[in-house]
Amino acid sequence: MSVLSGKNIILGVTAGIAAYKTTFLVRILIKKGAKVKVVMTPASKDFVTPLTLSTLSKNEVYSSFTKEDDEDAQWTNHVELALWADLIIIAPATANTMSKMTNGTCDNLLLAVYLSAKCPVYYAPAMDLDMYKHPSTLKSFEKLNEFGNIQIPAAYGELASGLEGQGRMAEPEDIVSLVEKDILDSLPFKNKHILITAGPTYEAIDPVRFIGNHSSGKMGYAIAEVAASLGAQVTLISGPVNLRIKNEAINLIDVTTASEMFEATHRYFKNCDIAILSAAVADFTPNKVALQKIKKKEETLTITLNKTKDILASLGEIKSNKYLVGFALETQNELENAKTKLKKKNLDLIVLNSLNDKGAGFKSDTNKITLISKDNKIVPFNVKPKKEVANDILQHIIKEIHV
Repeated sequence: MSVLSGKNIILGVTAGIAAYKTTFLVRILIKKGAKVKVVMTPASKDFVTPLTLSTLSKNEVYSSFTKEDDEDAQWTNHVELALWADLIIIAPATANTMSKMTNGTCDNLLLAVYLSAKCPVYYAPAMDLDMYKHPSTLKSFEKLNEFGNIQIPAAYGELASGLEGQGRMAEPEDIVSLVEKDILDSLPFKNKHILITAGPTYEAIDPVRFIGNHSSGKMGYAIAEVAASLGAQVTLISGPVNLRIKNEAINLIDVTTASEMFEATHRYFKNCDIAILSAAVADFTPNKVALQKIKKKEETLTITLNKTKDILASLGEIKSNKYLVGFALETQNELENAKTKLKKKNLDLIVLNSLNDKGAGFKSDTNKITLISKDNKIVPFNVKPKKEVANDILQHIIKEIHV
């Protein structure tokens, strides 16, 4: 999945012949999972129709502060549009629009949105060769970059005038690639490999029955999704769950038993920087697995259980400079038990939640956690959706390891 997935993007279209390329640009952004709203300058509608861009973006296209043909139309709130956006791409960016952007001229809706924006703004210049080289244009480039805008340089090639040189708007695929790379380069977990375990394990009794627990895997999957969105290379080792990964960049390893999870976790642990073990691994496994379904002949059934290998403790013994995070689900003496586990298993951080807390525990879409660091620093949080909890955990790790 692209880092643009789920992003709110405003595409600003200005009056240049390259505006026809915005149809392709919108399609690519939508395919990347972005939500796109198009804001056009009035003159740009001579080059590409609002109907086309509205159909492709699946959103209304904005070009004026009110609908020109509707006396009762409500005012289009440029501030609200600007705050909605996670990023703005102005493509094509004509010499006229760039000059207005540098001087604060606000004579259309797109410029009002631009001047209200708090998010990153990318602009893709498009004009003829001599216009591109003109001192006033070069001054606009300089000023826009000083303001913190990110230029997507024009390409070299044949221009609308018949001349050949620099001035062609970058191709839509190149615009999207540059934006993706720029976002990735700024993410805190860039070049970090994070290993995550999630879900339960199932320990077979016979071909039909197993010992398991109520873990849904939602917490671990949320951590994996948020970690990937923060730039991490993620390996997710998952027990049996009814969840799907939305991010194609996450390497999903499916396992069933505690021994399979032990083996997979150790295999990937050596190449990770951070390991977050949120899986609810079975503590015991049947000593003997029946080859056939056990028939209900007796009033009672005795099963001998053996302890499973402690994955977290085994990683704590070999972790070296890796950052190791464990989870503690407690029902009594929560803090004391979590601190003991933190020290005994040589962890850097433990995530405590209690079945006594409303909104916490298995299967819920929310969780209530307390983070305890190895220096005994305790950070409690309120009940939140698990995606927000995942972000709290990862932001804490970012501060701890100073990335």
